[in-house]
Amino acid sequence: MATDRSVLLEFSIAPTGKGESLSSYISRIVDIVDRSGLDYRLTSMGTILEGSWDECMAIVTRCFRELERDCGRISLNLKVDYRAGASGRLEGKIESVEQRLGHPVKR
Repeated sequence: MATDRSVLLEFSIAPTGKGESLSSYISRIVDIVDRSGLDYRLTSMGTILEGSWDECMAIVTRCFRELERDCGRISLNLKVDYRAGASGRLEGKIESVEQRLGHPVKR
């Protein structure tokens, strides 16, 4: 896999029609992300990955395939920020804002 870390990719994926609590499905997705070796942040509304385009999209595809096994309908939201040659942006973008504010923000 490429080592260029120029993509921040935020995604949320979940089955529909499986009731109100989806934590058993989301846990399967987080396990895939965690085992990927990519830097990531889990939020209450999704997951942010940092890696190359191919690395990030491969993880999203693996997550989709995992849910596809037993879910007839899946909702997926995806947002990408590409910046050529940039790395460390998962933390760097927040640190830049904190520097301008002069204090840390809630994480």
